[in-house]
Amino acid sequence: MKVYLGTDHRGYKLKESIAKWLYENRIDFEDLGAVSFDESDNYTKYASQVASLVSDKKGSLGILLCGSGVGVDVVANKFDGVRASIGKSPEQIASGRKDDDMNILVLAADFTDQKEAIGMVKSFLYSEFDKEERHRKRLEDIKKIEANN
Repeated sequence: MKVYLGTDHRGYKLKESIAKWLYENRIDFEDLGAVSFDESDNYTKYASQVASLVSDKKGSLGILLCGSGVGVDVVANKFDGVRASIGKSPEQIASGRKDDDMNILVLAADFTDQKEAIGMVKSFLYSEFDKEERHRKRLEDIKKIEANN
């Protein structure tokens, strides 16, 4: 499993903490930026890069951050096959992975501290889709919706 990581300036500091944790825990990841703090950057760039890779590379995951989480969530969900959601708690994220095969975790950097973020990242990475028939059917329904829009 490969994890793609991206943020704008508002999530930069928290992203750096997450990248350090991923590295220390030997998680295969690629940091797509921002590579430095730049108040003039734009979340659409990073969200598009991460979502494009998750959409194209089966089995990959993404972690996106911005101030509220909403901007990167909206952008990421424009890509076919992406199921991005804002993380609220480890339990909510585990449910999203189990029931909906969530493949991009979105963190609201302005409202999430480092300890909370790492807890949610752990839940995201170590939870799995349960593949129950009703959950697989929902994913097929989503594919049909994507194909028609």
